[in-house]
Amino acid sequence: MTSDKHPVHEWPYIVMAKPVGPTCNLHCRYCYYLNKFSLFPQRDRLMMSDSILEAYIRQFIQSSPGPMVHFVWHGGEPTLAGIKFYERVIDLQEQYCPPEFQCVNNIQTNGILLDRSWCTFLFDAKFHVGISLDGPGRLHDKFRISQGGDSSHNLAMTGFYNLREAGIDPDVLCSVNAVNSQFPQETYRFFLRHNVSWLQFIPIVVRLSNNTVSRQSVDAISYGNFLKAIFDEWIRYDMTSIAIQLFLECLRVWIGESPNLCVMADKCGQVLALEHDGSVYSCDHFVDRRHLLGQIDTSELGDMIALSAQVEFGLAKTSTLPLSCITCPVLMACNGGCPKDRFALSADGTADLNYLCAGYKDFLLHILPYMEQLAALISKGERPSSFMNTLKATEGEDRAKWRHANRNGPCLCGSGKKLKKCCLSVRRECNS
Repeated sequence: MTSDKHPVHEWPYIVMAKPVGPTCNLHCRYCYYLNKFSLFPQRDRLMMSDSILEAYIRQFIQSSPGPMVHFVWHGGEPTLAGIKFYERVIDLQEQYCPPEFQCVNNIQTNGILLDRSWCTFLFDAKFHVGISLDGPGRLHDKFRISQGGDSSHNLAMTGFYNLREAGIDPDVLCSVNAVNSQFPQETYRFFLRHNVSWLQFIPIVVRLSNNTVSRQSVDAISYGNFLKAIFDEWIRYDMTSIAIQLFLECLRVWIGESPNLCVMADKCGQVLALEHDGSVYSCDHFVDRRHLLGQIDTSELGDMIALSAQVEFGLAKTSTLPLSCITCPVLMACNGGCPKDRFALSADGTADLNYLCAGYKDFLLHILPYMEQLAALISKGERPSSFMNTLKATEGEDRAKWRHANRNGPCLCGSGKKLKKCCLSVRRECNS
């Protein structure tokens, strides 16, 4: 039986709800969630029942401190649950949401099923939509493929533009892997050309049993170089046109605020994972028997997130830091990174170093002087975007090679395309 009490959590927390579990209509070669099928018996329908859905919505609202209650629908591919499932979501939220609260829905999708009916529903229901794109087709299709091994890029882009036509400006999640990490400018400029306004980078690190990583995983140095190359363009030209989550979260740290991004926070434990069968886990990256907190039909969410095991899970992020992290000059912007990636050895042989440490450190040290200058501007009441003008004044009319490049010649970004077909439209100095 479900408890009659409704414990309210002190701080807002997030639940990654998976209405169809790991079921997906793609077979991305780097997906870490496909192996979660082993957790569920073959007879399982892999679809969240109405009773589980109602228990979740009721409990999450009742345990939230409010006034905003953020529902996150994830997967697998959450659109496989169908529009009627989310119509029921809206009905239940209206039933349980008190007048002083507001429910907000976010859905993360691969975009394949986003036809006009889906997009009209999402717009009318005021859903925030995130869509997964790994850059232009030749990079995206390297790993993001259909169940039959076919391309998914054109279908995803159709979904992207269907959202736009319906009045939704989608956020974009770009997984940084072994392939697109080698082409930072080409990847970034693809998003610029398509007028993406919010961009999130997620590094692909798939740990194997012998503490190596899959061939699809990005290596640390490549990840750092990828971020540096994009940051150098963004800080000079694009701060006012595209929001890049990691860069803005770093700025929050340098102006003395706490990061919203969990991988940068000093503790974990505030982002639970809810499977379709009602099982609740410590984190989306720790959906395993060891991190099972309970069942939503027999326990309350507010109780589960306050369990000593969950509290200890969150605090372990700091308590298990190796010495090399504790003495690192950019620890405040990293805090050891995501615990799922902390399986490398530091130079002194200490365990629990983040696999991506070298890349993160290189990137953070690279942006440090820029962040310090930005923080100083903000402290004076100036807008961060004014920093682009500051850089232009101090650096002058830089990159003459772009100004004198032949528009019919190869683009200097290394994409192999002609300049006029690649960066001419998005690089201001190409036209100067």
